[in-house]
Amino acid sequence: MDTIYEGIRFGESVRWHDGKPWFADWAAGQVISVAGPGDSTIEASVESFPLCFDFLPDGRLLLASSASRQVLRREADGSLTEYADLAPVSTMPWNEIVVDPRGNAYVNSIGFEFPEGEYAPGFVVLVTPDGKVTQVADDLAFPNGMAVTPDGGTLIVAESYAEQLTAYTIGADGSLGDRRVWAATPGDHPDGICLDDDGAVWYADVGNKHCRRVAEGGEVLSTVDFARSAFSCAIGDGNLYVVGQDFGGNPFAGEPTGLLAVAPLPPK
Repeated sequence: MDTIYEGIRFGESVRWHDGKPWFADWAAGQVISVAGPGDSTIEASVESFPLCFDFLPDGRLLLASSASRQVLRREADGSLTEYADLAPVSTMPWNEIVVDPRGNAYVNSIGFEFPEGEYAPGFVVLVTPDGKVTQVADDLAFPNGMAVTPDGGTLIVAESYAEQLTAYTIGADGSLGDRRVWAATPGDHPDGICLDDDGAVWYADVGNKHCRRVAEGGEVLSTVDFARSAFSCAIGDGNLYVVGQDFGGNPFAGEPTGLLAVAPLPPK
């Protein structure tokens, strides 16, 4: 893989948007886009760990700030406004956000303070375009990355502790039903995920330092090794983008080890 950005303290949430990869550096409190080596832009700054983001159908940036327990929207002038208040639902860390084609946002919480806190199951809330927040899924074993199928019909959640990808059918009102195992990932703990054009899922695995492509049902189709612990991946322009860093220790101290790298997608 070729490195296109270095010096990341805690990289997560890679997205392909507007012809380039974006990622969040949780420890720096920044969302960064990268047009190429040496050409990057800080798109938003929010002091929050975790700090996750996605995009509304009209292209506006949505950020899930765990620190303030809010979903924030970036306006045309670059300012951030409250889109939804998550505080009444939970004070636990908010870990990931994904937006469906209708503009509904799904935000998950791991359900406990990691790593010091006692384990508790996580859950997913629905944030509708009017800012209403409703819990729509529960009993998830460390929910991590999420993806919505292009038709808006299915939400896939990476359950890291359960070593599986879990799917829900999305209802007309944004509710989730028909919970099922989309793919078991024995020995892997999927973190950030994305879908490819064939409907397969790529997931990043921290412990095993790779990204893996799996079909519904669990067949492993491809594996790409990464030089660090892999936290998130995205597809854009025929390439796989991966972000990660050495895992363990204090991400706010010492020299940053994180990087964003790219490689052509393996042959199918």
